Amino acid sequence: MLLRGSFVVLAAAFISSVSAISPGFPYGSQKVRGVNLGGWLVLEPWITPSLFDDTGNDNIVDEWTFCQLQSSSVARGKLQSHWDTWITEADFAAIAAAGLNHVRLPIGYWAWDISRGEPYIQGQLPYLDRAVGWAGQYGLKVIVDLHGAPGSQNGFDNSGHRVGYPAWHTESGAVARTNAIIQTLASKFANNPWVVPIISPLNEPAGFYDEMMGTIKQYWYDSYGNIRFPYGSSQQSNTIVLLHDAFKGLSYWNDFMTGGEPAWSGVAMDVHIYQMFSNAEVARSDDEHISVACSQGSALSSFHLWTIVGEWTPAATDCAKYLNGRGRGARYDGTYDGAPWTGTCSAKTGSGATFSPDYKTFLRKYWEAQTITFEKGAGWVQWTWKAEQADDWSYQAGLRYGWIPQNPTDRQYPGICG
Repeated sequence: MLLRGSFVVLAAAFISSVSAISPGFPYGSQKVRGVNLGGWLVLEPWITPSLFDDTGNDNIVDEWTFCQLQSSSVARGKLQSHWDTWITEADFAAIAAAGLNHVRLPIGYWAWDISRGEPYIQGQLPYLDRAVGWAGQYGLKVIVDLHGAPGSQNGFDNSGHRVGYPAWHTESGAVARTNAIIQTLASKFANNPWVVPIISPLNEPAGFYDEMMGTIKQYWYDSYGNIRFPYGSSQQSNTIVLLHDAFKGLSYWNDFMTGGEPAWSGVAMDVHIYQMFSNAEVARSDDEHISVACSQGSALSSFHLWTIVGEWTPAATDCAKYLNGRGRGARYDGTYDGAPWTGTCSAKTGSGATFSPDYKTFLRKYWEAQTITFEKGAGWVQWTWKAEQADDWSYQAGLRYGWIPQNPTDRQYPGICG
């Protein structure tokens, strides 16, 4: 682990002669337009509810319990089949044909390390290699995203382990284990920046718990050293370090890695912009959702680091089955934790074939408002490519049903943000 002060001392000789980074994509001059490969190498109940429902066990709510609460052979067989079929070469071909240039690939720490006896089943790493090979074949760039850390960095099911309170920052050895994985990732891809130009060292750490922020900031410093200097010498990589705003908003990070000593280079900031995870947000009208999206452009364009909106969606409700967690309802229809009723979910999610013309028109307008706005920063990566029962979230379904254009620069509403 590199302490902030010792990082400066240790790396001063490295960084005093830092040259301009040459990543495998012209960030800042060309826009990131991409899609997440969600629910593939990290299970999420709302993306593939059938995997969870078919267990017949309501206590299986995340990948941890998926592996823990059914026989290992059954879980392994289901995972292997899922890994083989959920994302294939055909998906990479379709993503490239849709005019996109990036995929973001979430993967959990357990692909490398279950040394503390975690119940996870391993076998994801060959699929990571396969994905990078397909991306290279189709001219796509891969953002490798560490989506889950030991102890859970946020308590969400998307970290692999749904818990009441994250333990990544308190569990003995958890941060050190995470740093070791980032070192391994950085070494693996240091010489392939033209296909893997970015490593995201941790998805969505829970900065809404203030006591985590010291650990998070220190981990960002450590990750910078591990990713930008993976050779054990003064030689730097051309790999971008993609930090996350930890739900604090860009303004919180205004003075972070801004210059001085060391002279930081090759750093970008990931922000995730959703409008459905509070009662007030799901109560917004269609026009209000669009207006809020349009209002975010100035913050993205003025931030001192390349800013990528690494998760967002044309969905405007939390109606997707299990979106808030398996066994939990939705705020929109009042079935979640006493939330007030706003509307009926049946018209807002499920198959795009059932969506009304007016709803599909809204999805197109909202999609355009967000992409136009997010391109005032460095670009965007939509969550997610596909989902079993939530076409409102699916890029693939949006292409099929017409609310996402085959060319992401085609606009039906170019003036939607005024």
